[in-house]
Amino acid sequence: MYVIGLDIGGANLKSADCDGRANAVAFELWKTPELLAQAVQELLTVYQSPDLVAVTMTGELADCFPTKAVGVEQILAAVQQAVAPAPVVVWQTGAEFLTTDLACEFPLLVAAANWHALATWLGRMIPEQNGILIDIGSTTTDIIPLENGFPVPEGLTDAERLLSGELVYTGGRRTPLAMIEQRVPLRGQACPLAAESFATSLDLYLLLKERDENPTDVDTANGKPAMRVDAYDRIARSVCCDTTEMTEEEAVAIAEFLANKQQNQISQAIDQVLDRMAALPTGVLISGSAVFLAEKVVQSHPKLSQTALTNVAEIFDGAISESACAYAVARLAAERIRF
Repeated sequence: MYVIGLDIGGANLKSADCDGRANAVAFELWKTPELLAQAVQELLTVYQSPDLVAVTMTGELADCFPTKAVGVEQILAAVQQAVAPAPVVVWQTGAEFLTTDLACEFPLLVAAANWHALATWLGRMIPEQNGILIDIGSTTTDIIPLENGFPVPEGLTDAERLLSGELVYTGGRRTPLAMIEQRVPLRGQACPLAAESFATSLDLYLLLKERDENPTDVDTANGKPAMRVDAYDRIARSVCCDTTEMTEEEAVAIAEFLANKQQNQISQAIDQVLDRMAALPTGVLISGSAVFLAEKVVQSHPKLSQTALTNVAEIFDGAISESACAYAVARLAAERIRF
């Protein structure tokens, strides 16, 4: 059976088929929810017609929907329109698939369930151990405890996971700098950051040469390319300067400071999760579009730095790593569902 997985987010649409082909595009769902079906159709043009489409989502939280329940219903309606006549199933945090009718009846089971699908699929890599999965994407970080290869989270909803430390709303691309720290070092003083989206975490790692430049990528704070010279400009503006008022060395110092603060934020959440585990993990899995950041956090963490580390991005190609949740639901559906 040929299955395509979809991960419908608020800012990105990700897809993968069960054979390992993947595709992802930026899509600002909150701005044009009425174009979702068309966007999904375009996303899937690189694949053959599927026998089944497996869906997971986080986009139901987008503020274009009055409630998550409405978001789930409208997202699934758009997906069904885009993939017809293929049947659609939806992953839920009870570790099984639901029909779209049941998903709409129990929306909080399928809302923001992509992390659970990923952990269920990847957990088999450490089937007889206590483990932990750290997945860092463009917007959020998931920290998921594993037991005998299965996810054992304290929280299931987004709010529960925020409280438990299992969800950290910080990522390697879209996080505004003022959400990492309110003040940065500048000329011997602590300078407040402008509470504006002049720059994001992407710019930190571009300027620090931890992300590759991409002149065609204009999904940035100001719509200019993901290049270091532009990241320098965006970071300068975050303290109300331009590049004639701030040296590149000063911008790099700000980037280093904020990158350390972001890594500390993630590390503190890891500690919160580890404190609840019966024993320290014997295996750590890392994944996501910002897996480089997960690797840095683990390598500097006092309790995890000597733990066996598996970088999922080194096992699969870059496209699959970026669309890992979509690939997870595609593989899980191919294994579990029979017509």
